[in-house]
Amino acid sequence: MDQQRPLLYFTLLFLGYLIWTTWLQDHAPKPTIPETTANGVVSQNAPSANSKQLDIPAGVATASSATQNTAEKAASNDSQGQDIHVKTDVLDIIISSVGGSIVQADLLTYPVSLEEKNKPVRVLDRQKSYAAQSGLISSSAELAPNHYAQYSAPQTEYQLLEGSDELIVPLTWTNGKGISVTKRYKFKKGSFLISLEQTVDNQSDVAWKGSSYEQITHSPKNKSSGMMGVRAYIGGAYYNNKYEKVSFSDMEGEKLSNVVKGGWVAMLEHYFVSSWIPPKEQDNTYYTNYIKDSNRYIIGVKSPEIQISPSTSANINSQFYVGPKIQAVLEKISKGLDLTVDYGVFSFVSKPIFWLMQTIHNFVGNWGWSIIFVTLFIKIIFFYPSAISYRSMARMKKMAPKIKELNERFKGDPQAKQKATMDFYRKEKINPLGGCLPMLIQMPVFMGLYWVLLESVELRQAPWLAWYQDLSVLDPYYVLPIIFGISMFVQQKLNPPQMDPMQQKIFAFLPIVFTVMFLFFPAGLVLYWVVNNILSILQQWYITKQIEENS
Repeated sequence: MDQQRPLLYFTLLFLGYLIWTTWLQDHAPKPTIPETTANGVVSQNAPSANSKQLDIPAGVATASSATQNTAEKAASNDSQGQDIHVKTDVLDIIISSVGGSIVQADLLTYPVSLEEKNKPVRVLDRQKSYAAQSGLISSSAELAPNHYAQYSAPQTEYQLLEGSDELIVPLTWTNGKGISVTKRYKFKKGSFLISLEQTVDNQSDVAWKGSSYEQITHSPKNKSSGMMGVRAYIGGAYYNNKYEKVSFSDMEGEKLSNVVKGGWVAMLEHYFVSSWIPPKEQDNTYYTNYIKDSNRYIIGVKSPEIQISPSTSANINSQFYVGPKIQAVLEKISKGLDLTVDYGVFSFVSKPIFWLMQTIHNFVGNWGWSIIFVTLFIKIIFFYPSAISYRSMARMKKMAPKIKELNERFKGDPQAKQKATMDFYRKEKINPLGGCLPMLIQMPVFMGLYWVLLESVELRQAPWLAWYQDLSVLDPYYVLPIIFGISMFVQQKLNPPQMDPMQQKIFAFLPIVFTVMFLFFPAGLVLYWVVNNILSILQQWYITKQIEENS
């Protein structure tokens, strides 16, 4: 037991270190982003004409000269574009007349922090080249407007009025030769899901052939996955009957080009996601791209080619979601979209934990109390293996004088001492691993809860009581870490004493080490550990008392 317990604490310390470094990386100050200034200095990520040529997906027979011509006109289009401001009860959107792209998206119901309650989270951001683009591609740029084409809108300000459930924003493009395209963005009250309808009206003398595409472009400032990969995933993803990640490094390598029926493509952020969802009944081509000179990563979807006869029109539909990663909402939008709430390798633990927490939250209305009740529930599940552990430790504590006597008797012969000790364990029916293994079994639960706190937007800025207004950040007054340190010290007193003086010193110092480490943990996770420790102390004290009374 004495040899195994240091391994247990080393495991706890190592996992704690991983979580601590991960948390620090997630909350580290973000680098400032250069913005366009009045004297014409542009962001360092402003795309060049060459990169604009490269970020348009290939069409059925796209002529290189036509694509080049589009690229050359792109710079002037940028300066001539108008911003169309759209505001609903949950979204504050900017649509550029250049391409009709969504270049900015603020989530009005999600403040950046508790200190900046009036500043909403910005997901799409033109200063980061983070935008939702869409367009058409055909045999000639004159026949189909891509995301650099100049659209026009009847007005530049749109707002969802009180009492209205829907808001439609139209933009139009025409080539002056019988082909016109109308984009209609449809916003609904209380929804982060935006519908896009592109109507191609062919009043020319020949049939129109082409495809539509929707893509998300992003120039992230922080692409690190964190130490040992223990961090919320940030990058691309798509659904191909299963959830597939496409990291930024993957995009820099071989380009993705997969034909998928239905599905979706997405860019994942911590707590938030942007995603294009094409019609589920059609076969789509999912693709990725990387534009090196402007450091832009692209993931998109291209629809099958359609043909529109002269004097007819056709609609091309898709949906775009930009908002929080709320599983119950995402799973209703498209199959597998809820998987963007990525719990990593601990999904098998995190998902049932979150389900249980959410179920309890529906009754108690507070995530802090949900954590406490979940801890109690988990403790009940592990009651029997924990009882085995505590009985083993209680017997070890009771037999400590005899073990000490064996150590003194075979002080100069380590092999004989080990053999005598193991014989003694067998005789007294003591399992030296009994105190470790049941506790190690619970480690996935600890990590699973950490991922729930890290990934679940429902717990972002979730209050508990008193000064605990956000369980996903550290305890502002360090009360819970101190309580944890005290509980760990009390628990050590219930354990068998260490025979080795060096081990005694190490174990005496561990409560201080863990207290300092937990200062930087999310308060919700420390709350779990504190409640778990208190319940463990009560169980261990009760079992130890029973064994002492029976003897």
